[in-house]
Amino acid sequence: MHNIAVIGSGTMGNGIAQVFAMAGFKVHLIDISTSSLLQAELIIHKNLDRLIDKDKLLLVQKPDIINNIHFTSDLELGLKDAFLVVEAISENILLKEKLFNQLDKLTPNDCILASNTSSISITSLASFTGKPGKVIGMHFMNPVPVMQLVEIIPGLLTEKEVTDKLIEISILLNKTPFVVSDFPGFISNRILMPMINEAILSLQEKVAGVNEIDQIMKLGMAHPMGPLQLADYIGLDVCLSILNVLKDGFGNPKYAPAVLLINMVKAGKLGVKSGEGFYQYNDLKKISGISALFAN
Repeated sequence: MHNIAVIGSGTMGNGIAQVFAMAGFKVHLIDISTSSLLQAELIIHKNLDRLIDKDKLLLVQKPDIINNIHFTSDLELGLKDAFLVVEAISENILLKEKLFNQLDKLTPNDCILASNTSSISITSLASFTGKPGKVIGMHFMNPVPVMQLVEIIPGLLTEKEVTDKLIEISILLNKTPFVVSDFPGFISNRILMPMINEAILSLQEKVAGVNEIDQIMKLGMAHPMGPLQLADYIGLDVCLSILNVLKDGFGNPKYAPAVLLINMVKAGKLGVKSGEGFYQYNDLKKISGISALFAN
């Protein structure tokens, strides 16, 4: 039960690979981009070093954790002997459907196919395989090594044994799993994304500036991070994608993304990952952001 594959070496994928490796699993981290794999390896090293500096990990433990992760761009090789595959590619339903169709052909019938999707229907993804009973959602939170929650989302045809196994594995990863139903956005993003969108609408309508909106939610509602800063951290393109899934899935205009969010994504202002969103980022230090719009 110890060999798993993680597909996608971005922020979520490398974090997922790290927590599995720290729990003693053998991990194949797979990505078509070799440069992304190199970046992922560097990030994992830095994350582990940070844990060592904080006395949360022993220096002697690091080599074993690193040795538990094999980085590869060969999908078929990476899937070999895996009892569990965790998909962590872009939040794009067409890409995910194509991948699940491939996974169906390249994995044995008893291999569990899990998606880290933050909003897309698990039942829909399962329909692109010949083993829908083995398909399930395993939604980690960002940053994966830090955040305790894992949403477990069975599809309509997911076997109970598969759900039970994912709960067991989540606990082995020192995470806290909660099982939710297969509805657009599940629970976390069904609640979070409308709040973020409302914050963006408030900014768009000039009700308040970036700093005011974020500080009011931090100081008044005890949120550790303001909604606009959180949106930058998640990625504005990801927020837009999830809101569109909610809008289309429920057919309700209340989930329609703010025009400001749409325009910022079109302009390439995606948040931390692009260096600018509602704030500007320079070596992860915030500078004055889009609140400059309110200087007049």
